[in-house]
Amino acid sequence: MAKDKSASKEQGVTVRQQALSNEKQQLKADIKTEKKAKPGIIKKIFRPIFAPFKWINRHLVPKYIRNAFGELRNITWPARKLSRQLTTAVMLFSISFAIVVSSLDYGLDKLFKKVFLHE
Repeated sequence: MAKDKSASKEQGVTVRQQALSNEKQQLKADIKTEKKAKPGIIKKIFRPIFAPFKWINRHLVPKYIRNAFGELRNITWPARKLSRQLTTAVMLFSISFAIVVSSLDYGLDKLFKKVFLHE
């Protein structure tokens, strides 16, 4: 225990500050669960309107399609900046690869025409 206190003092964080930080984190988690638990006024109003669509989804849409959309909801999508960077990298690679392949095609075309057709 003495080592823990000395380690926290060396880091500049007291036990009280750690406890307050833990309490804040717990409070934030509790607030999130409360928000999820309470159905909103909009859900209460529109629930009867969307009931037929739920029935259609459960009975007429194949299960694998429902599961696919369920998996899409569970995905952690990358941030917009990272998506833009990755898209740019893919586009640059695709363009450079297309240039390499087309230049090889052009060069081999000229070579084979010269060698085999004597043009």
